Amino acid sequence: MQKCALALLLACLVAATAAYTTKYDNIDLDEILHNDRLLKKYHECLLSDGDASCTPDGKELKAAIPDALTNECSKCNEKQKAGAEKVIRFLIKEKPDLWTPLENKYDPSGSYRQKYDQELKRVSA
Repeated sequence: MQKCALALLLACLVAATAAYTTKYDNIDLDEILHNDRLLKKYHECLLSDGDASCTPDGKELKAAIPDALTNECSKCNEKQKAGAEKVIRFLIKEKPDLWTPLENKYDPSGSYRQKYDQELKRVSA
């Protein structure tokens, strides 16, 4: 019986880490993207070495980015993928001064840019 309970607990833990939280899926991305003050706060959070300047959703995003890049956003749901594409498209086209430092921080070797080259071309077209 104990082995069965342990196996169930392990299965629950694996399932819990198989996807990113949906807690922030309903954040209004347009409100953030078109509000320079909010956008700069998120940008500051994502570039900082610590989490002191981050909101709870900023911390969650910051923690997810390396894994999402590495694993092709495999833990993202469709809404999260669409949101990521929307933000990337906006930053590349409208705020390259904010996009470039993020790209430099999260992809210093350019390996993700190369890996996602086709998606980036499609998004920035």
